[in-house]
Amino acid sequence: MKPGNASATPISAALNRGWRKGLRPLAGPCLALILQAVLLCAAPAPPKKPADIPMPTLSAKFSDTAQIKLINARKKFQADTNSTPAAWALGQACFWRGEFAGDDEERTALANEGIAVCRPLTIRAPTVPEGHYYLAMNLGQLARTKWLEALGLVKELERGLKLAGGMNPRLDHAGPDRCLGLLYRDAPGWPISVGSKSKARTHLLRAVELAPQFPENHLVLIETWVMWKEKKTLQRDLDTLAGLLPKARKQLTGADWAAHWDDWERRWQEVQAKAAELLRKK
Repeated sequence: MKPGNASATPISAALNRGWRKGLRPLAGPCLALILQAVLLCAAPAPPKKPADIPMPTLSAKFSDTAQIKLINARKKFQADTNSTPAAWALGQACFWRGEFAGDDEERTALANEGIAVCRPLTIRAPTVPEGHYYLAMNLGQLARTKWLEALGLVKELERGLKLAGGMNPRLDHAGPDRCLGLLYRDAPGWPISVGSKSKARTHLLRAVELAPQFPENHLVLIETWVMWKEKKTLQRDLDTLAGLLPKARKQLTGADWAAHWDDWERRWQEVQAKAAELLRKK
């Protein structure tokens, strides 16, 4: 995934940005979907219906761009179902369109379509990282609509992200590490699930190291410091992102990035306010 490729979804933003303690739900390619999956499987009986679990907050006004990408990806794959790039691109498009799904039925259908194309790809082309990555992302979308099935999905998510990161750590602007960090940050710990604060820290810092120019990586790191009430590097990281954003706005342009910028700018304002409050406290 080239750094300037707008179709690279942060999460992605699926499995990106927990809702606990005043933080808003994840919106992009990393996966609010991961977080929802692990929380759904944490309790013997789910406290809420799946539809009550927070979903992405991306504005619906950007869904047309995602729909066009999905239509084009379907056409390319149908023209050559043996094409590896066409297969994972369809998986990517299914995930991203799923971020704008209107209900569980639509989300499930899109996720299953992405899984149906990516899972065979991981078998016939196991060294292609995009296959594993977008399989994981669509599994996360599916987990948003499940209850007890989510536990098995979380383990497969983790495995897919690890495989993708081992092959191409810079895929989707360090998406595998970013999403693993969010997974470990918000999942319940052992023996219920895979949560680990130390693993979360390692992967989120690594995402910033691998793709330092990508705003999403810095945002999730700052949101994590606020969530954990850690002030040691908070001001430094706020200053880093503030200096990065003007340059990123010039590089990540066009309609494909509009939804991301709408999301990033809103979250940036929110986390600055929360960080300022935290830093004022002794």
